[in-house]
Amino acid sequence: MTDGMGRTIDYIRISVTDRCNLRCRYCMPEEGVESIAHDRILRFGEILRIVSVLAGMGLKKVKITGGEPLVRRGVTDLIARIRQTPGIENITLTTNGVLLEEMYDSLADAGLDAVTVSLDTLDPARYRAITRRDEAERVIRGIRQAALKNRISLKINCVPMGDPREQGILELLQLAKSQPIHVRFIEMMPIGLGSQFPFISENELKEFLEAHLGALTPCSDVKGNGPCKYYAAEGFCGRVGFISAVTHKFCSECNRVRLTAEGFLKTCLQYDTGVELKPLLAAGCSEEELKAAIEKALRTKPSGHDFGGCARTAGAERRGMSQIGG
Repeated sequence: MTDGMGRTIDYIRISVTDRCNLRCRYCMPEEGVESIAHDRILRFGEILRIVSVLAGMGLKKVKITGGEPLVRRGVTDLIARIRQTPGIENITLTTNGVLLEEMYDSLADAGLDAVTVSLDTLDPARYRAITRRDEAERVIRGIRQAALKNRISLKINCVPMGDPREQGILELLQLAKSQPIHVRFIEMMPIGLGSQFPFISENELKEFLEAHLGALTPCSDVKGNGPCKYYAAEGFCGRVGFISAVTHKFCSECNRVRLTAEGFLKTCLQYDTGVELKPLLAAGCSEEELKAAIEKALRTKPSGHDFGGCARTAGAERRGMSQIGG
């Protein structure tokens, strides 16, 4: 499956819900956002049909996201059924970790290959300030249990916001010290509320980390579906990763599309380009019609983002990340 630029598209990020049990400041306002009506959310059968068609076109990797995907009832059943889809080789999930402790075994039983926990600090007070919820200890328990059981690969995603010392970046990295947990740092993207926060570049953060940890050595021993660059730090079991869409643009190697909870197949994170698939499914479209709609959308997938000019770029996405899907 290729797009109009000749890039191979073999990875989809599927948002199963726009709902979340946190209210992270860079993701949504304190009062939250208006939830999508249940009848507008893709049913699992519709998701499976889309995945099946895409797998027939060359899709191999699926990421389950939200909102917070673990608040969607039956999500482990969905994962198990995607696992059975011919052609799908890898299924991962990104979560805020609040429900990880109680759902870890069922996720592993369903056939999940890896889980990524979004966690920006270990400090309970700072966590509360970022997420507007008091769930730090619960999330940390879930991470520790996941590391102890070690049934599926575990990664941590952190978005640097301002001074890395105040945020507790070095303390967070200790999770990778003696355990095979990979901690990745994601540059804040100018989407939704994210544009209101201080921007810390990969180079700035890497310089800070090397001043405290010593040299970071590039390595290629971590499997992943996306553009993360991994480094080894002396004395660390896990790896340090950087996902830097703003300063280290990787659009020429983009291999992904996104499916929102409402059924919009989104071909680029920044832009509102793509195709509405739910109306086609509701109208009883054939597999060939669904495939044709997807192929048409892929032919117009943008060549790349322009995060530096996001606010003035025509067609730029106006929704927040919880509505788009992570």
